[in-house]
Amino acid sequence: MTPSEPGAAFADNAPFATRHDLQLGRRLFHLLNGVSVATAYALLFTHEQVIHIFGSIACIVYVVDRVRIAYPETVARRAPWVNRLFVRAEEQVRESAMIPYAIAVLLTILTVPKRAALIAIYTLAVADPLAAVVGIRYGRRRIAQHKSLEGSLAFFTATLAIAALVLGCGTEVSRVAIAGASITIGVAAAGCELLPLRIDDNLTIPLFVGFTTWIVASLLGVPLT
Repeated sequence: MTPSEPGAAFADNAPFATRHDLQLGRRLFHLLNGVSVATAYALLFTHEQVIHIFGSIACIVYVVDRVRIAYPETVARRAPWVNRLFVRAEEQVRESAMIPYAIAVLLTILTVPKRAALIAIYTLAVADPLAAVVGIRYGRRRIAQHKSLEGSLAFFTATLAIAALVLGCGTEVSRVAIAGASITIGVAAAGCELLPLRIDDNLTIPLFVGFTTWIVASLLGVPLT
């Protein structure tokens, strides 16, 4: 097989990165997507509007990913940067993590109050990739399979900050209640992130954080609307 043949082009440009690689382009894309959706929901759109808009985006993402799986040689030949920057080796013949990501964000918006959804989406967008980068680059003390103390602390700190900012913005609830809720949400979210589940964490993290925030805020009297 010569290098000019389609099969050779596919082999040369096939994705090779795994979830244990930095893949900063993918993680930045992950962050920007989530932050954009959450910020638009917070500032620009009503609940109904964001469901229609993001629902449409989720449909497009699904169709594009199915095309990528069905025509890998074309993607490798025409857009090799897609595999290099955004696709992992284990996603070569199955759906990418963007599918559970989009589904989870949409389900979170549909099911939990607005502030809980914002905390959940920002956590997925910021805390998850931050924990991965810190864990890969600086993780020294392993506390679970493929998990480090440093990465988990980064996840907890980011979630704590996100919860405190979202819950404290525009409310008159006591700082003690907000601090207590934020710490509890951060601890619970970091614990969830450590679980060795076979389900994609792009799906489990926002749903878990959203419902945890809803429960904790209700118990402590922190408004979510």
